[in-house]
Amino acid sequence: MDDDKKKRVLIIDDEKMNIMALAQFLNMQYEVLVSTSGEEGLKVAGEQSPDIILLDVIMPGLTGFDVIEKLKMKESTKHIPVIFITGLANESNIEKGLRLGAVEYISKPFEKAIVVKRVETHLLLAEYKLKEQLASS
Repeated sequence: MDDDKKKRVLIIDDEKMNIMALAQFLNMQYEVLVSTSGEEGLKVAGEQSPDIILLDVIMPGLTGFDVIEKLKMKESTKHIPVIFITGLANESNIEKGLRLGAVEYISKPFEKAIVVKRVETHLLLAEYKLKEQLASS
């Protein structure tokens, strides 16, 4: 792994205020990519290969649930950890998000320290999993 290269975080959210807040939290440590729709987010994920995706559930057009299903079906994006960040935080939606492949579910309004730490944790876990896969092949 190239330690000089910043990890890429893709934020997919239709609310510009959420994007601005998340980008502000993360842009010192990571390269932040932004998308304001599920359709655009899928395109960016396929083209830019982010290391992690922060995904809202409630969006016009494709919902976050639709987006994660499509990400997990493609070979090039199925390995990317997805963290839902959403106001839709009842138990059944959390369960659905995790069942569809999300690694984490953060409720809005979100706290900077929680978002930063969970992104960091899941990037480390993904890196560890990749090293394990390489060592066993």
